[in-house]
Amino acid sequence: MFVLETDRLLLRPWRVSEAAVQHEMWTERDPRVPPHRRIRADGHPTVEDVEGWIRDGAPPGSLGLPALEGKATGDVIGYCGLMANKHGQEDEPELAYELLRRAWGQGYATEAAGAVLGWARESGYRRLWATVRDWNVASLRVLAKVGFVESGRVEKDAVHGDSLFLTTEL
Repeated sequence: MFVLETDRLLLRPWRVSEAAVQHEMWTERDPRVPPHRRIRADGHPTVEDVEGWIRDGAPPGSLGLPALEGKATGDVIGYCGLMANKHGQEDEPELAYELLRRAWGQGYATEAAGAVLGWARESGYRRLWATVRDWNVASLRVLAKVGFVESGRVEKDAVHGDSLFLTTEL
C-alpha cells in the first residue's frame, strides 16, 4: 500500500467506504466548473459510481489521486496527487488536488502538494504541470507556494473561465 506522510496528513489509497467523501466534493464544486465535473441532472455520478472508481484504483506504479487523511482526526478531507497529462506533455504528469470546503484555508493543499512534488522528484520526474481556471485564486496561490509558474499557455473559455497552464521544474 502506497502512503505519503506529512506533519498533519496521510496521503493514501481511497477506501470504498469513503466514496461519500468524494461525492461530497462533487456536490461542493463551484458552478463555473464545467458540467462534466459536476453532478448531472440525472444525479450522476452517484456514490455507487464513485465506489466503482475507487475499486478500479490507480494504475500500478503511479501515485494517482490519493485520499488526504488528517492524522489528528482520521477524517478524509480531499485528494492530492498526479494524473496523466492530457495536454500533450507526455511523461510530465499533472498535479491535481481538491479539498472539502470545510478544510479550505488551513494549508492542507500546500502541505499535500509539497509531499507530492517530493515524491515526483524522487521518482525521476523532471517537470510537472497544473491547469487551473483563472478565477480560482486560492489554487493559484497554492501552486505559487510550491513553485509553479505560469507557462504562458492559456485555453480560452468564456463560459467556465480560461484555463491557465502552470509548470514547475523538479
